Amino acid sequence: MKGMINLNRLPVYILKRYLLLLIGLSIMAFGVAFSIKASLGTSPISSVPYVVSLFAPLTVGTATIIMHCVFIALQILILRKDYYPIQLMQLPVAVFFGYLTDFGVWAVQGINCDAYWQQWLVCLAGILLVAVGVSLEVKAGVVVLAGEGVVLAVCHVLPKIKFGYMKVGFDVTLVVTACILSFVFTGQLQGVREGTVAAALLVGLIAKQIGKFLAGWKLEDC
Repeated sequence: MKGMINLNRLPVYILKRYLLLLIGLSIMAFGVAFSIKASLGTSPISSVPYVVSLFAPLTVGTATIIMHCVFIALQILILRKDYYPIQLMQLPVAVFFGYLTDFGVWAVQGINCDAYWQQWLVCLAGILLVAVGVSLEVKAGVVVLAGEGVVLAVCHVLPKIKFGYMKVGFDVTLVVTACILSFVFTGQLQGVREGTVAAALLVGLIAKQIGKFLAGWKLEDC
């Protein structure tokens, strides 16, 4: 029947989904690296790790892994008996994403963006890459990053709160936290600028359009 998955091809089907997830995470990590290189502020999800890397002996990637571990612990506390062990797959995903982010930061270090318009070009490239990565992550449909996992956990225990609103509140909380950490430990605002606002506004919109494009792509037909 049309739409049914051949059980004999199930391992291949699952492998394709995880491969798509890894590709999405790789693209997203480079998007983060581009946003850092632009020096116009990182995306909300990367704002805290970036600021922490400025005053702690940690790379952005390592700080990202630690932050995601905290998010996983929060999910366990929020969901309790409704937390399923399969969700611990977020941990290797976080490690993969963290190390890829560090690799991306290293890979783009040779890019020069001295002029303000050049910074914006690099920033917009980062936003586009993050949006593409998010779209592929959603299309893979196997595991979400721990940040989205926290949002989903809260929505699960508080079903009246819509995911979109909770996601905005979560991102705002991260940005505010990054601002506070920056002022307290560096004495100035770093990591949060106009590029952060642009990322908050554009990533979701671009990812939505890419998602429409990917909607007709059936992994079982590949």
